[in-house]
Amino acid sequence: MNRIFNFSAGPSMLPVPVLERAASEMLNYNGSGMSVMEMSHRSAVYQQIIDQTEADLRKLMNIPDNYKVLFLQGGASTQFSAVPLNLMTKNGKADYIVSGQFSGKAAKEAERYGEVRILASSKDKNFTYVPYVTEFNKDSDYVHICYNNTIFGTVYPYVPQTGDIPLVADMSSGILSKPVNVADYGLIYAGAQKNMAPAGMTLVIVREDLIGDAMDCCPVMLQYKIQAENGSMYNTPPCYSIYVAGLVYKWLLELGGLEEMQKINEAKAGMLYDFLDNSKLFKATAEKECRSLMNVCFVTGDADLDKKFCAEATAAGLSNLKGHRSVGGMRASIYNAMPVAGVEALIAFMEKFEKENG
Repeated sequence: MNRIFNFSAGPSMLPVPVLERAASEMLNYNGSGMSVMEMSHRSAVYQQIIDQTEADLRKLMNIPDNYKVLFLQGGASTQFSAVPLNLMTKNGKADYIVSGQFSGKAAKEAERYGEVRILASSKDKNFTYVPYVTEFNKDSDYVHICYNNTIFGTVYPYVPQTGDIPLVADMSSGILSKPVNVADYGLIYAGAQKNMAPAGMTLVIVREDLIGDAMDCCPVMLQYKIQAENGSMYNTPPCYSIYVAGLVYKWLLELGGLEEMQKINEAKAGMLYDFLDNSKLFKATAEKECRSLMNVCFVTGDADLDKKFCAEATAAGLSNLKGHRSVGGMRASIYNAMPVAGVEALIAFMEKFEKENG
């Protein structure tokens, strides 16, 4: 069976070696006589899986010892509530930088629990850039950003220097694409379905001093302290997604780590952006200094032609290139698992389409 090149923004492609390993262990994991899907999360064999998954992630991201790693349910959107419920507890105020749809949603949700100050927004140019912010409110309990904007194809080209104020980052579509200094952030969270695992798991990396002061109204399931004390297993965790995430972490380590992954991602994105910058038909929408390595958004300028492109691309085995409904155009999500050959195939198709329709 031939596999297509899947440019979906999420759930997205998984590395073929990971899928093959998972398939080989589907019926009988490590001699247990059962699938990971079937085993108790309280069993010794599953405890070994989750412990190794955390250890490999800590090595991969060089996570300091004073940070807790949590594998949770609910998607990154649940963290829009969990973050203020756990962190907006000293002054009841937080700063948000709105650089796209998800950071806007996060800010709106946080307004339910305290005072939200929007420091800057790039809505004025339809989120084609990331605002550069250097001043923050000293009484803020935290500053929140969305590191990579899936819908609009932008990424933070800098780390906001917030001083003693904890920096919180939604890294859902940028996690593991290149090295980050975890110590720059008080809390990092990310949905798994873009660069780590099947949908169902959410990763939270949180500094220990930010745990334990949740609001009284914070549900038990959203309390970082409770989850940390129970090793992410206060209740049944997203077992299979955690297992696959562990396979992805091993794949990345065997590849050479995030430094090597960054080189590959920069090469892939560079090829595609170079083509777009020299095309007479297609145009990249994000400003150059803020272009994402993971989500490349582009248009022809003609909605009907965009529609034709997406239909013909799908027929050619290049799937899920339609842009988000709020933006239109096209979006090629080229996460870690997208091979160089996939980007090369996309560029070749775009060249052909431009000759026939330019």
